[in-house]
Amino acid sequence: MYNLKPGHSYPQGATVYEDGTNFAIYSENATAVSLEFYDTPYDEYPSETIHLKEKDGYIWHVFVSGIKPGTLYNYRIDGPYKPELGLRFNKNKLLIDPYARAITSDVTWNKSVYGYDTDSDQKDLSFSTENDSQFVPKSVVYKDNFDWKGVENPDIPWNNTLIYETHIKGFTKLRADIGENIRGTYSGLGSQKMIDYLKDLGITAVEIMPAQQEVTAEYLYDKKLTNYWGYDTIGYFAPDIRFSSTKKPGDQINEFKNMVKNLHENNIEVIMDVVYNHTAEGNELGPTLSFKGIDNLVYYKLQADNPRYYYDVTGTGNSLDAGHPQVLRLIMDSLRYWITEMHVDGFRFDLASALARQLYDVNSLSAFFDIIYQDPVISRVKLIAEPWDVGPGGYQVGEFPPMWAEWNGKYRDAIRHYWKDRGVNISEFATRISGSPDLYQTSGRRPHSSINYVTSHDGFTMYDLVSYTNKHNENNLNDNKDGTDDNISENFGIEGKTDDNKIKYLRNKRIRSFFITLLTSQGSPMILGGDEIMRTQNGNNNAYCQDNEISWYDWNLDDERLKLLNFVKNMVNIRKKYAVLRRRNFFKGEIIPGTDIKDVIWVKPDGTEMSEEDWTSGNNKAIGVILTAIGMERVFSEPVSYDNLMLIFNPTEDKINFSIPKRWKKAQIIIDSLPEHENFPIGISDTVLNIEPQSAYILEEP
Repeated sequence: MYNLKPGHSYPQGATVYEDGTNFAIYSENATAVSLEFYDTPYDEYPSETIHLKEKDGYIWHVFVSGIKPGTLYNYRIDGPYKPELGLRFNKNKLLIDPYARAITSDVTWNKSVYGYDTDSDQKDLSFSTENDSQFVPKSVVYKDNFDWKGVENPDIPWNNTLIYETHIKGFTKLRADIGENIRGTYSGLGSQKMIDYLKDLGITAVEIMPAQQEVTAEYLYDKKLTNYWGYDTIGYFAPDIRFSSTKKPGDQINEFKNMVKNLHENNIEVIMDVVYNHTAEGNELGPTLSFKGIDNLVYYKLQADNPRYYYDVTGTGNSLDAGHPQVLRLIMDSLRYWITEMHVDGFRFDLASALARQLYDVNSLSAFFDIIYQDPVISRVKLIAEPWDVGPGGYQVGEFPPMWAEWNGKYRDAIRHYWKDRGVNISEFATRISGSPDLYQTSGRRPHSSINYVTSHDGFTMYDLVSYTNKHNENNLNDNKDGTDDNISENFGIEGKTDDNKIKYLRNKRIRSFFITLLTSQGSPMILGGDEIMRTQNGNNNAYCQDNEISWYDWNLDDERLKLLNFVKNMVNIRKKYAVLRRRNFFKGEIIPGTDIKDVIWVKPDGTEMSEEDWTSGNNKAIGVILTAIGMERVFSEPVSYDNLMLIFNPTEDKINFSIPKRWKKAQIIIDSLPEHENFPIGISDTVLNIEPQSAYILEEP
């Protein structure tokens, strides 16, 4: 029998002291709260049950002497079960602590994990009396004991940032030159071999797909599929144990920290993809694992006229109610924890518009943004929004507040259209590669607010973008109905893989043109991991459930893939070398004081400057842009070149003669997208260049 004391209501979760552990959990509408301890993750009965008596501000709390790190625990919470009123308490269901620092496992699916009788015709209006202790993951008591050895966060300026979006498991699962026991784990990503790869590529930040504890939904489990992407979170403080090399509950915390420390030692930041817009508990027919049983009315948005049902703007069955003070506190506590305890450098918020909904409308002045803006910890890291959700008015690209960067879906679509449609959207193309000033300049933001990307985890890889006209998601076992049909892709004549050298050449050239476009655009570039080595998902544009070779990176690189890798490294080095590609401020399109030239000049193939009429006439497809470094702020700490560059883009099917200024007669081509060109620079000696079809060039002024 443990010695009990009242304890404290703050902080929430399990907090370890020398003589025991304080437990605190929030529930407004509960009538009773019990804390249970377990010896193993799959025990049917607890080793001890403690009934909490103290409650302050709806936070139930108790101090239990003798409880040490590694102890397994969960809660049972009693209260009214009235789904028609939004109340779903069920004391028969074991509940994960929302503040748990570690969680033991995924859910073991059994009908007892549902709060209702799944066999009843009344569905969720019925009540389940079955005990689910054996099947629900347990929370783990944890005390920080990690030595960071003085390693500090890199704190890389936004305009120097190059993001590499990757999946922790997929990145290293097939990597033969690291230990088999760490492939697909935090330790694998944090291994020196993989860090050297990222450094050699020029990456400054890895954006890891969700690494907070998630749940694989039962419908996927029944199909022998899995929640590979991880966008169904259940533990907002807990690193996902599936990426642990030991699978011992609690070990995943220090393993995650060690990964971060190793990356930081090599000047690489860690940005986490986080999912605070919904949880893994689904809709009214979903399981009761944590929030739903702790206080459904508090944690979720419910339909105003019928609170039995959830207000879903995420497409997953539920939406967290970020407007409720406790939910907002949970999110902020979680973010601060990952920053202060886990040392991450920033976050990418999945479906961020859902968090901005004040009541039911998207509002950029919502409490969520207000609190982040004034938080001295969270406001100082990199904050990236996926600026949309699936609800009304949810597409909010360009509408987020200052200090936020955004995944720029308009950039992605414009770049794809420009190359696929042979330049018909030249005006928008020019706007997007200029940092999208139409979206960000008037709100006090800088070009870096635009996270530029051609591909991401959600959709085709870059190789598939040039190899498939249609999605091929048959392996998802949903009759190929999932995933978008609007891919803005083309296959150059054959769907999928081919041995046709002409088609392979065209695909290689398009990929290089994409990379040149991406890495010369003003803003913050993001590369989808594996695009640099032609990673393919065989046409699957929604591989969320494919924890297999469809998603894992194939590191057996043939000559074609090695050549592309070297090309991308070269292109990244060019971006890092030339200051004019990483401007802190938007172009003005005006004469630079003390000179006779503009900071940016858009030119037609005949060498004359684009006029207002030229942008709208529809006659111009290919374009050149002269970027002038004169007058730029000298803000870079590393050695950089302040030379002027000229970019030339020809998306058409025809070879064109492109006139360049006379002073550029002895310029050199520092890179182009022709696969046969491997050695740069290439000197030129004329003012008219033959520009190949569907290709891009970068010239350096002599």
